[in-house]
Amino acid sequence: SPPSFVSPAADPAVISPQDPTLLIGSSLVATCTVSPDFHLKAEDLYWTLNGRRLPAASYAALGPTTLSVALARLNGSKQQSGDNLVCHSRDGGILAGSCLYVGLPPEKPVNITCWSKNMKDLTCKWAPGTEGETFLHTNYTLKYKLRWYGRDNTCQEYHTAGPYSCHIPKDLALFTPYEIWVEASNRLGVAVSDVVMLDILDVVTTDPPSDVHVSRVGDLEDQLSVRWSSPPALKDFLFQAKYQIQYRVEDSSEWKVVDDVGNQTSCRLAGLRPGTVYFVQVRCNPFGIYGSKKAGIWSDWSNPTAASTPRSERAAGGCDPKGGEQNTTLRRELKQFFGWVKKHAYGCSNLGIKLYDQWRVWLQKSHKTRNQVGKEP
Repeated sequence: SPPSFVSPAADPAVISPQDPTLLIGSSLVATCTVSPDFHLKAEDLYWTLNGRRLPAASYAALGPTTLSVALARLNGSKQQSGDNLVCHSRDGGILAGSCLYVGLPPEKPVNITCWSKNMKDLTCKWAPGTEGETFLHTNYTLKYKLRWYGRDNTCQEYHTAGPYSCHIPKDLALFTPYEIWVEASNRLGVAVSDVVMLDILDVVTTDPPSDVHVSRVGDLEDQLSVRWSSPPALKDFLFQAKYQIQYRVEDSSEWKVVDDVGNQTSCRLAGLRPGTVYFVQVRCNPFGIYGSKKAGIWSDWSNPTAASTPRSERAAGGCDPKGGEQNTTLRRELKQFFGWVKKHAYGCSNLGIKLYDQWRVWLQKSHKTRNQVGKEP
């Protein structure tokens, strides 16, 4: 017989327990009880889990309008929003649903590391524990306080440096250690990391060195000179810096590192190949800030800067091409070069070696032949 009219507020059925949280491996008996207004019997019902029908062998009628289902040795939830356990009427209609949250309590977060960009902020990251996977939505909160007299603060900007990270943008004190820790929580519990103690001055990193210039050293065909500026954001602070240079030939992906640059802001690269385009990058490690005893943290590398070494005149076998021939090549090259300058150099660019080098890089990139003469225009 058709169901009698019911007010829209009445639920067709009730599932118990509603939205339970369970440990992996648990068993569960759930019941679906249909409202009498719907004139449905226990035998008119069936269950699905995540859309798949559960076998009738796991059902039991606990009364004329109540059907139970038994689930044994539950696996972790397929999705963090829980597994959907649904009670249906014979025609497939949904009568009621319940979310099963099956998983593990969080593990203690580990490996907290932090760095401060130019002493203005602090970013920390951590790992979620040995296993990491709890199968439940797990919330991570980074907390920090000044060691002796601070109150607990909570970091607000998450996922700034990867999935397990947080950024504190301002209002940090120098010369006072901070206590920092991470709390992990989900429906099954809470876990707290060990406390890390740090002073902002000990974890400073900077922007990459700016104004990196690479130029030729006269006609020396195996050398290039590299100059740069120290990090502008730290210019008013007392600190030393260590620099590192890395360089590579244009058609190679292997970087060669120069480690012993010390705290000078220029360096000469020697033993290079003549007539070759090199890409150069510099990075900075600030240390001894206001007398801190710890080495800082390496900055990112600067953007690559390109320059070419002069071509070796000896490579021509000691025999100059005929004057006329050389003049034609030179004229052709100059014409190409000035055409490029018009198109690519803006403002009152110096028509110097540097621009010529940039042109050489561009020429290589456009895969034209490299039949340039040894002398620069």
